[in-house]
Amino acid sequence: MQYNNEMKLEFVAKSENEAFARVAVAAFVSQLDPLIEDISDIKTAVSEAVTNSIIHGYEEMEGKIYLFCGLADNDVYIEIIDNGHGIADIEQARQPLYTSKPDMERSGMGFTVMETFMDEVIIESEKGKGITIKMKKSLERP
Repeated sequence: MQYNNEMKLEFVAKSENEAFARVAVAAFVSQLDPLIEDISDIKTAVSEAVTNSIIHGYEEMEGKIYLFCGLADNDVYIEIIDNGHGIADIEQARQPLYTSKPDMERSGMGFTVMETFMDEVIIESEKGKGITIKMKKSLERP
């Protein structure tokens, strides 16, 4: 993919960095002059992906989260990568209300939220090796 502009961030998998990731992506995407609703959708999806990496990927372990954002014309491409535990059954994890942490009162809606707010969500994972979440949002105007 050829991007008009791109950025990469690396940060520690701590819950206080979730807000940083949201704001960084929103600031970067703002050069496309998106609607407020689009920025809100993107921030929500990034928040869910980063939170999943922190809570499920690393489960109290130390680790890093890698965030990529690329712009191609009016499309926003985002990747969130961790090297944590990974997911054995991605289709099961994508089911609304499924959670691997019921004791933490998790809603199990993370992937559903991402899929609702973004135009495309691709999840790649291997148990024990981490996860890559690729998301796309088109900012085309009618």
